[in-house]
Amino acid sequence: MKEGHTEKTTQTESEVLSAPGETRREPLRESVRLAVECYFEHLGSHDTCGLYNMVLGEVEAPLLEAVMRHTNGNQSHAATVLGINRGTLRTKLKRYGLNGTSER
Repeated sequence: MKEGHTEKTTQTESEVLSAPGETRREPLRESVRLAVECYFEHLGSHDTCGLYNMVLGEVEAPLLEAVMRHTNGNQSHAATVLGINRGTLRTKLKRYGLNGTSER
């Protein structure tokens, strides 16, 4: 390596999706899969319905909270980060009882 040259490091998906200072052992999708399988194990022989909306709610609400904190409550910036329009973001924030600022 040349003097003064720093080696560029790249982050894996699991590192990017980890909290600062925390190392994830599996990607987010694997965590979701394991959580759903655990849910079915605990459910046993009982039936369930509405699983799709339940899982989306469990993932979407903390996602929105984290993005709103990251953008300091700026809804336009948050919508851009999420890849949705601001009206959709406002609807989702209302659905989960989030006030749309960086603090809940």
